[in-house]
Amino acid sequence: MDSIWKKMNHNPEKLAFSGHIQTEAAVIGGGMAGILTAFFLQEAGVKTILLEAGHIGEGQTGNTTAKITAQHGLLFDGLTASQGAQRAALYAKANQAGVEEYRRLVKQMDITCDWQDTFSCVYSTRDRELMEKEALAAAALGLPAEFITETELPFAVEGGVRLENCACFSPLDFLYALAETLTIYENSEVKKVEEKVITTAGGEVTAEHIIFAGHFPFLNKPGYYFARMYQERSYCLALSGAGSMKGMYYGVEEEDFSFRGLSHKGRELVLMGGCNHRTGGNEGGRYDRLRAASRRFWPECAEAAAWSAQDCMTLDGIPYIGRYSSQTPEWYVATGFGKWGMSHSMVSALLLTDLITGKENPYEELFTPARLGWNGAVNLAKQAGCSLKGFMGKRNATAGEYLEDLEPGEGHLVEYGKGKIGAYRDEEGSLHLVTARCPHLGCELTWNPDEKSWDCPCHGSRFDYEGRVLDGPAQEGIGLVWES
Repeated sequence: MDSIWKKMNHNPEKLAFSGHIQTEAAVIGGGMAGILTAFFLQEAGVKTILLEAGHIGEGQTGNTTAKITAQHGLLFDGLTASQGAQRAALYAKANQAGVEEYRRLVKQMDITCDWQDTFSCVYSTRDRELMEKEALAAAALGLPAEFITETELPFAVEGGVRLENCACFSPLDFLYALAETLTIYENSEVKKVEEKVITTAGGEVTAEHIIFAGHFPFLNKPGYYFARMYQERSYCLALSGAGSMKGMYYGVEEEDFSFRGLSHKGRELVLMGGCNHRTGGNEGGRYDRLRAASRRFWPECAEAAAWSAQDCMTLDGIPYIGRYSSQTPEWYVATGFGKWGMSHSMVSALLLTDLITGKENPYEELFTPARLGWNGAVNLAKQAGCSLKGFMGKRNATAGEYLEDLEPGEGHLVEYGKGKIGAYRDEEGSLHLVTARCPHLGCELTWNPDEKSWDCPCHGSRFDYEGRVLDGPAQEGIGLVWES
């Protein structure tokens, strides 16, 4: 399923990398974080190339709802309590600066990208006091925030926190405009990185500075990011016939939704998202829930697009931006953006550019990947427990434990010899059998019925029903055992 942005945009394919070259900086990953980092490095006079495994913007940047804001859900009351007011204020200031930098680039480069200056609002349908506390915490950090009880949403809320000076846009229009100024190689998957040498199928790049901006770092060590993050999936609809919406909204209860408007070439759409779950934990019905809710809110609405996204979640809710590890001082990383990739991408690009060019940056210590702390240690243990559970898998195969039990359109783990395999019967009745273990670290995969994919509950790798990689950190597909 393609996002509304992918339906609206097409970018000419760029050449794949081949040969052997030297450069000052090499960025791995052609999403918003990678493109922005390459752009600012080039602006700073650093010779930079970018390597993208597929096509630029086709990953998480192409699946975002593209909200640019420092209000990242129900955040500032908890962040102040866990990190202290000073660090919470730095987080807010860094992301507010990111909004302004996007605004500056759009104006300076005259980029046509459906840019809209607007406000964001986190809301609760149940808990007024929770929202009042969040409004006080945000205002105490110097943010232009206020508590409200009235919104333009098609239902009542107990309270919300409205934050001014935010924006939204069409992300691929913006990304493609910046990409025109850069040296980019597509279809150039990085196979390995050793010291200053990046190896692709087409050749090698030697770089003084290497930036990992490909969503989830594919190298297990150093850094051990697979042990310090997990991934979540969320689902989105683009709706016509739902009127227009001026602001951007994010609900704090599990059953609540996020919303934003999109005005494109005279067409008004509402983007509605939600139904989140940890990757590997979808038993189905996520799109159905979204569609049912959209019909309750707007009975006459029609679906223009439906898609999903995957987000990297850190142990303390703050991204990892900075030096990759103490063992690799010339490697850098930007990952763990949660559900707020647009603002964090800009924060990453500005921070990494300063690190590489030797400038001081006031946010370096806040975002450093070297941090852990007590809360991080506790969450690390929880993450290890989830990974162990995923590795062990279920004692028995799930519902369809025999191939003959599979109905068209169904997928399950099934008994096969002394183990299990993944089996999917397509709508025409053909069987697709794959190995049931993730090649990343061997965890048992689960079937995602909404997206017809095999998902890893440990670290979030995903594969289509024929075994091809959809999402990392896995670099290899799962084996196709048999196909009828």
